[in-house]
Amino acid sequence: MSTFETIVIILFLVLLLAFIWILTEFSAMKKSLDEHKNNDPETLRLRLQAYERITLLTERIALQNLLSRNTNPGLTCRQMQMTLIDAIKQEYDYNMSQQIYVSPEVWRAVNNLKEQNIYIINQLAATLPAQASGMDLNKHIIDYLINNSNASLHNIVLEAINFEAKKIM
Repeated sequence: MSTFETIVIILFLVLLLAFIWILTEFSAMKKSLDEHKNNDPETLRLRLQAYERITLLTERIALQNLLSRNTNPGLTCRQMQMTLIDAIKQEYDYNMSQQIYVSPEVWRAVNNLKEQNIYIINQLAATLPAQASGMDLNKHIIDYLINNSNASLHNIVLEAINFEAKKIM
């Protein structure tokens, strides 16, 4: 083996070692940055506030709370159905930005609650006659909630939010 070939092999090995060292340093820096990000008081404060807002969203779109805020005896069943669904969608849209601060599981649970409540409203409205009033729909929803204690994800979602929030505290 010539001197030139030996120098090329040594240079190649030095470059390979330098590359490996850079990769390990980069990995260590990334890990350190991730740990710092999770321990940053400002980030922690923002995340806890997001869990508070998501809790409020969950409470506001719970069917029993939605009904208590949206009572209008003059509405038809169809108008009440649209009023309730619009209220759910507005609450959800208003808080959509909070998903970047909460776990994907919590956000999926909140989204499932929204979809479930819209589905229940639509299904119960479809069972009523065309001339039914908005109050008839409200009574039908209340009866459904009373007779089906497991009908709403509301409490399960609240428990998931509480669990996740405690994990970051």
